[in-house]
Amino acid sequence: MGKKLTISSIKKAKGVQPLVMITAYDALFAKLVSESADMILVGDSLNMSFAGKSDTISATLPQMIYHVNAVCAGAPESFVVADMPFGTYITKEDALKNSIEMFQQTQADCVKIEGGEDKSEIVAHLTSNGIAVCGHIGLLPQSVRSEGGYKVKGKTQEEKEQLIKDAKAIESAGAFCMVLEGCKADVAKEVAESVSIPVIGIGAGVDVDGQVLVFSDMLGLFEDFVPKFVKKYLDGATLVKDALQNYATEVQNKTFPKEEHTY
Repeated sequence: MGKKLTISSIKKAKGVQPLVMITAYDALFAKLVSESADMILVGDSLNMSFAGKSDTISATLPQMIYHVNAVCAGAPESFVVADMPFGTYITKEDALKNSIEMFQQTQADCVKIEGGEDKSEIVAHLTSNGIAVCGHIGLLPQSVRSEGGYKVKGKTQEEKEQLIKDAKAIESAGAFCMVLEGCKADVAKEVAESVSIPVIGIGAGVDVDGQVLVFSDMLGLFEDFVPKFVKKYLDGATLVKDALQNYATEVQNKTFPKEEHTY
């Protein structure tokens, strides 16, 4: 990544250059991620891969603020997207109050909220009050309990039409980009073509305006399960475990520390 992106440059990337978004939750990985990513997402997915929970729902606003601050410290030149956790944007008033808290307490460049046409009024309220918003439509992790699981979208004509309505509503409300998750690839293509702002896919095929993955998934560090849409670019868990075992063996054999590691 070169110069830090802006809202304008992100919007101008549509149809020109696919956007690269990767999650990070701390300063260490944010610094590593910043060299390759156009945008860093501090996702409430940290509740699963970082905090060991079964879903994202119990993530809190103070928890997200803590991690956003860590990421901003590690990657001060990166465009940082802050997930707003479940329950923080039920009403327009709550959404604005909590988003202002996120903006005042961190250097986040925007907030991300889940929902389409049904959340467009909230998105409009935020953007009209100086809060930059990245939308999130399709499969919504914060709705996993109400929907009875993680269900791919766009399988029916009705779902396709609703996704297009969702995308257009979020765009009209002032969002500068959106994430489209867990969607049939052919439908995702139509959704991306229906709006003039970037649509960043995750499990939505290649014909969108960019991609986002959770770093612990793509690096093979999270072993509990691997979603179908994830490509493991590294067998991270095995590499880490091997390194740790080598360390343990050397400690037990008293071959570490050697003279070069000793004062």
